[in-house]
Amino acid sequence: MASVNPFDVSDSEEEAERRPNETVDTERSPSGGAPGPPPGNPLSPPADAEAPTLLLSSNRTSPSGEGISVSAAVTSAMAGGAETRVSVDVIAAQLLRDQYILTALEFHTELLETGRELPRLRDYFSNPGNFERQSGTPPAKDQVLGPGGPLNRAGSVSTLDSLDFARYSDDGNRESDERVAVLEFELRKAKETIQALRANLTQAAESEVASQERKNFKSSPEIQEPIRPLEKRALNFLVNEYLLKNEYKLSSITFSDENDDQDFELWDDVGLNIPKPPDLLLLYRNGGSPLSSPRDKADASVGVAFGDLPGNCIAREPLKKPDLSQRQQSEVVQELEYQLNLLNSEKQSLAEQIKKMQSEIQTLKKSISSPPPGALELCSQNSPNLSSSISSKDCSTNPPSVPSLDNGQYLDIRGVSEAENDLVSASTQNTSQPRQQTCNKVMGQPRAQFDQPNRKLSPAFQQALLSFCRMSSDSRLGAEVSRIADSEESVMLMLGRCLPHIVPNVLLAKREELIPLILCTACLHPEPKERDQLLHILFNLIKRPDDEQRQMILTGCVAFARHVGPTRVEAELLPQCWEQINHKYPERRLLVAEACGALAPYLPKEIRSSLVLSMLQQMLAEDKADMVREAVVKSLGIIMGYIDDSDKYAQGFELMLLSLGDPSERVVNAVHQVFIPAFSAWTTELGTLHTALIPSLLSRIEKLLTQGEHGLDEHKLHVFLSALQSLIPPLFAVVLQNAPFTSRVKLHEDIPAIEVTRFPRPASPLQDMAIIIGSRELLSSLLLLYDHQLEHEGTTGWESLLWVVNQLLPQLIEIVGRINVTSSTCVHEFSRFFWRFCRTFGKIFTNTKVKPQFQEILRLSEENVDASAGNGILTKATVPIYATGVLTCYNQEEDRKLLVGFLEDVMTTLSLSHAPLDSLKASFVELGANPVYHELLLTVLWYGVVHTSALVRCTAARMFELLVKGVNETLVAQRVVPALITLSSDPEISVRIATIPAFGTIMETVTQKELLERVKMQLASFLEDPQYQDQHSLHIEIIRTFGRVGPNAEPRFRDDFVLPHLHKLALANNSQSAESKRIDIAIHLFEAYSALSCCFISEEVMVNHFLPGLRCLHADMEQLSPEHEVILGSMIKECEIKVENRGITDAQGSISIASSLVGEDAKTKFLSKMGQLTTSGAMLANVFQRKK
Repeated sequence: MASVNPFDVSDSEEEAERRPNETVDTERSPSGGAPGPPPGNPLSPPADAEAPTLLLSSNRTSPSGEGISVSAAVTSAMAGGAETRVSVDVIAAQLLRDQYILTALEFHTELLETGRELPRLRDYFSNPGNFERQSGTPPAKDQVLGPGGPLNRAGSVSTLDSLDFARYSDDGNRESDERVAVLEFELRKAKETIQALRANLTQAAESEVASQERKNFKSSPEIQEPIRPLEKRALNFLVNEYLLKNEYKLSSITFSDENDDQDFELWDDVGLNIPKPPDLLLLYRNGGSPLSSPRDKADASVGVAFGDLPGNCIAREPLKKPDLSQRQQSEVVQELEYQLNLLNSEKQSLAEQIKKMQSEIQTLKKSISSPPPGALELCSQNSPNLSSSISSKDCSTNPPSVPSLDNGQYLDIRGVSEAENDLVSASTQNTSQPRQQTCNKVMGQPRAQFDQPNRKLSPAFQQALLSFCRMSSDSRLGAEVSRIADSEESVMLMLGRCLPHIVPNVLLAKREELIPLILCTACLHPEPKERDQLLHILFNLIKRPDDEQRQMILTGCVAFARHVGPTRVEAELLPQCWEQINHKYPERRLLVAEACGALAPYLPKEIRSSLVLSMLQQMLAEDKADMVREAVVKSLGIIMGYIDDSDKYAQGFELMLLSLGDPSERVVNAVHQVFIPAFSAWTTELGTLHTALIPSLLSRIEKLLTQGEHGLDEHKLHVFLSALQSLIPPLFAVVLQNAPFTSRVKLHEDIPAIEVTRFPRPASPLQDMAIIIGSRELLSSLLLLYDHQLEHEGTTGWESLLWVVNQLLPQLIEIVGRINVTSSTCVHEFSRFFWRFCRTFGKIFTNTKVKPQFQEILRLSEENVDASAGNGILTKATVPIYATGVLTCYNQEEDRKLLVGFLEDVMTTLSLSHAPLDSLKASFVELGANPVYHELLLTVLWYGVVHTSALVRCTAARMFELLVKGVNETLVAQRVVPALITLSSDPEISVRIATIPAFGTIMETVTQKELLERVKMQLASFLEDPQYQDQHSLHIEIIRTFGRVGPNAEPRFRDDFVLPHLHKLALANNSQSAESKRIDIAIHLFEAYSALSCCFISEEVMVNHFLPGLRCLHADMEQLSPEHEVILGSMIKECEIKVENRGITDAQGSISIASSLVGEDAKTKFLSKMGQLTTSGAMLANVFQRKK
């Protein structure tokens, strides 16, 4: 007895020829006579499959209770006397049918290891529905049974390896609601999968060429068959993969944009169960030769032409492929039949569910409201079983139930003769009332009448004759075209089906034209799932929508929200926003942020203050795109305008601080323009603007100043102070609205208009006082009463204004006195704040409430100045902030006189007290930035020039240095230079010395030759006049000024005046007897030469003045400071090399090479000098420390 190995599969031609002649009855089970699964079962073997011949040593009992003796089956097979070989697919089918699951799994694993994957086993073990059993309940009638009985099908995305069997164990039972939730999730995933499969099948059917054309292609190989969708998607994937591998990234991006309906990161998106082919390079190298594949199977995907397949399991016309044997062709047919049966069963189940739900919806609609009279309802005749026509008088009877779509509300143009005479009800209800209503509607609408020919043709002949008209009603598009909707609801249903197919085929630049159609359909469509799909299409309509496209989408969303109400907005629009919150494209996240603000007025208030607020807070904290965070801040401002939950105040305050600290300037601007005005309006209603919000910001500023005694965080100070500045308009609105005179406001036509300059220019319309108050007329009336109340009646009983005067102002003035006066940024910020504050509250308020409080503190006397420690109030930032923030609010003559008098008094007091001049310098710097105040400042300085005290004149001379840079040359020539020349001839030597920095600044900034010559003559008199030869402090000031202005001065002035006089000073310093003076001048000369060494110096000046001056300084440093001597030595060598190189290049006549060497020498000199300065940095720091 010969043994048979069922796993020894041969693909020889003899076996392929012998196989069709071998007929074995496979319709019986191995138990002998038990009927097998029905022919429609996808796990049943084909009719021509051989009986399984298995060598197994044990007997097993099937789950159905039938004893199966495998050895008996083997014995009976051997008794036949013929040695046969069994297909692996037949073995797999038998194992699955008899529920030998573990054996089948082991068989599947061994086939995978040998590189022969069996589609039947792969699909069985990848479907989790085959392993989830029902809990003791019999299957429904329409349930698809698996090969082993009532196994519950669940279209989950999990696989056998990822199944959680503990969930279905005996001790892992859960509550029924949890089970229902799991099943609902799996059902939803299954429906999505089926929908995708149906879409692919439809696409394949649409692109399928006619059978006659396919025959032409087969008979004429030179004619190329049109590309199928599956082939196109596969080639697209391979082309994109080739572009990425070869660094054609831009081409890949463009290619993916042009094929946005395909996911190029996932091969499975191409089709179902399609093995990935080799890349393009391997295909090109192999040419036309067939490639070996581990799975030598045909595609079992949507790209296969199913029209070529027969209805039964036996292939009547096997595929003609020269490289496939007959057995392989049979396996291909089995695989395709198996996939087709699966899809058909799922399609039927889904169609029945849709039909039931549509019937229920239709019944509910009819019970709620009666349909419009005269509606025409003609049903398409979809069932071939209805051969006889049903007349209108039979409408009350029970016609057969016919499955149809859209409740049959269509005119059928596919069969004109039948549509005239046949009326078929589409309702699936068993009651007679809906059918009676349908008949009544049909009877009330007159039908179209057509002329009937006087012929005696049979209906069958007529249909056969009309079949020669080339009409396509089998495809999806053909079915839509052949039916014409006759009611609003059927139009909505048709649009819901067609729009998902229309959108991908519209150009990206024109897709916004579809927005009205999508929105109307989403508003009126009866199916929630279809509405959700349409809104999903709306938010994904354009991959990266620009500003105009986003505005169109947002306009549509607002129109949708107005139409459907808050409940549907929450249930349908918000989930779309939530899905896109982390989208990879910032334009899509920007759309979400803008939509949250646009939909805020149409949402339920609970959702507005909870879910939407949390979404925006998350995006503000996590999103990296500036434009997205900017839109988030604006939407948060809109939310703050509609929120009414007082418990959210703390969250709003934290959001304000978080957004103010954003690194992007555009985000911070959005905070000041939108969020803070909206938030302050809410706090005004809550009554917490002046009781909680402003005091919280002031306390944070005070805490910042306390912590920053050794180093103030100026950025945080700017954040808090800018927030306070944005709160000034709403604070003034609170003062006006809570004033005692509000009851006396009367609007009449003769109210004077508000001056244009009455208020500072608002940063946004939300900070405009007229908009905050309500109208410009009301604001004008309130301002008249406000000024009258302050001037004549006082502030008694005016609590909001009393809080500003008695609490806010003193606290602000106290804060001002604590900031660092040398910080120009802090001074400027507080100056702008007080300027806006005083301009907003008005001139009367400033003169009667603000100025007196400052003047009381700034008592201009020597008592307010501590000369020893400099702690007096006149040395603090209060002086510049009062001068630049309060006294400059109004620019009338009396205001200017007050400012001039204050600055003159401060200059006099500080000078006579020998106090630091930092507060006066800060005032001059802040005022000097505005050309309007240049004349005023010159008037103040002239007062100092002619003052009787030398200390005041000396201060005035030093202030000119700060003013020269911003003043135009005309004022410099007419006002500055004459004043300086007057001071340069002052009897006091200290006054004359104080003019040197100002003269140097003029040399640095002015371009008029006459003016420069006058300054040059004055500086030369300082250097050459014998009376100044022993003035050590004058020499120090001149050397320091030369080092500061030399690199920026005119080259001629530097070469002819600065460097020669530095050479003379260095030479004279060699003979200085006083060592302290000698080292002092040497250090300042070293600093000046270091600054000037980076300038371009001509060869003549280099040889005659620069190098000799360095050598003189080097001689001093050898004795006084060895560390500086090393650096000077390297500088001298570099200059000497530079001179030598210039001589060589001049001899050769090569100007280009010379310039190159000069550039290289300059770079080498600079880098080496920096390295040497780094090595001796500690010593230099010690040397320079004494200057502070």
